[in-house]
Amino acid sequence: MRSFFFLICGCLCAINVWAQNTTSPVQDKNYHLLTLIQQDQAVKKLIQNDPVLSAFLKSKSAKITDALKNCNSDIACFSAAFKFSEDEIITVSKQLSSLFKENTPLNTMLKKQLIPSGSYSLYGHLEPVEILRKAWEQDAKAINYTIGVYVEGAKPNYPKIDSIGFNVKDKSYPELVSTNASLSLNTKNNLFFEPSMQFALIALEINERNEAADYEPMINTVNKASLSAIKKTDFGAYKYSLILAPGEGPEEQDTELSAGGMLRCRLAAEQYHKGVAPFIMVSGGRVHPYKTKYSEAYEMKKFLMNALQIPESSIIMEPHARHTTTNMRNAARIMFRYGMPMEKAALTVTIKSQSKYIRDVLLNRCIKELGYEPYRMGKRLSDTALEFYPNAMSLQVDFDEPLDP
Repeated sequence: MRSFFFLICGCLCAINVWAQNTTSPVQDKNYHLLTLIQQDQAVKKLIQNDPVLSAFLKSKSAKITDALKNCNSDIACFSAAFKFSEDEIITVSKQLSSLFKENTPLNTMLKKQLIPSGSYSLYGHLEPVEILRKAWEQDAKAINYTIGVYVEGAKPNYPKIDSIGFNVKDKSYPELVSTNASLSLNTKNNLFFEPSMQFALIALEINERNEAADYEPMINTVNKASLSAIKKTDFGAYKYSLILAPGEGPEEQDTELSAGGMLRCRLAAEQYHKGVAPFIMVSGGRVHPYKTKYSEAYEMKKFLMNALQIPESSIIMEPHARHTTTNMRNAARIMFRYGMPMEKAALTVTIKSQSKYIRDVLLNRCIKELGYEPYRMGKRLSDTALEFYPNAMSLQVDFDEPLDP
């Protein structure tokens, strides 16, 4: 439990540092360890100067060069050159472990940045060196997963909304992959993971699947007013910390907000006007229909403000969730990062069927898909209103959901 103590004590500071780094939110969220290595100059120098990891980069670059010469139209051939094999993952794990010693930059980065971020909190019960290994393995799996789905065309967890944007059998597609491979190799790569990470990031970009970056940094954009209000709020004066309204996406391309989304807003506004909580959180990304340009949370926020006269400072946007599990998980994340009370009950309001699902089914699904429970149940107040308690474990990154990790 020692590492989880670091998480609770240091997370707000670390998250604020993360939130200010807007160079690549997609990268930060998906591959946090690798981002930290790039940013920490002392750690970066340690990795660059290590003979084993330098040889690893050289070998990986040679494989990619060979792929560019010989793969032709074979997509799997290109992917294999960039993906990390089991042997490669083990090699890096062993070498990172050998570099990890007390009073070294790697140790300092782990304790002051990586552990407090919460991105690897599933491993918080392990010794620090083991957390480092697990963090690397998680990031490597995340890169492999992205390449598998958004280069090779493998099925994602939710094919109807998250699939690749190209026909991988189209004659022109291999040229796109080859160009990506060339760009990823020719980028200034000084670290062992950079060609593969760049290949994955460009794949997301050309698929137009950078949803993880939507509205970031939210503390300076869509949630600036509400975050300022949170800092001044006496939560002891309210029964609940917030009212969560999960989104529902429309099925028509040109529909901005579904009927279900409007009704959820009205249910939330009803509770807000009763004075039970100082904030409404609207949750939902650009999900339905496939590749929609409309964000559920953004459209719900507009509806709350324009139709229901809820002040912007009372609305917290969570614009990344793609299903109910992440509605709950992302709500807990934001509550923790914004300094809202985690021991206080919150309220989720939604239509009867979804509220029943959250109460009776969702926690088991979360354990299966996320590996933990992002919330603890409270009392049922009505068919549409349900108490819940957020869990800080929700900061854990989900390696196989690159659009909302």
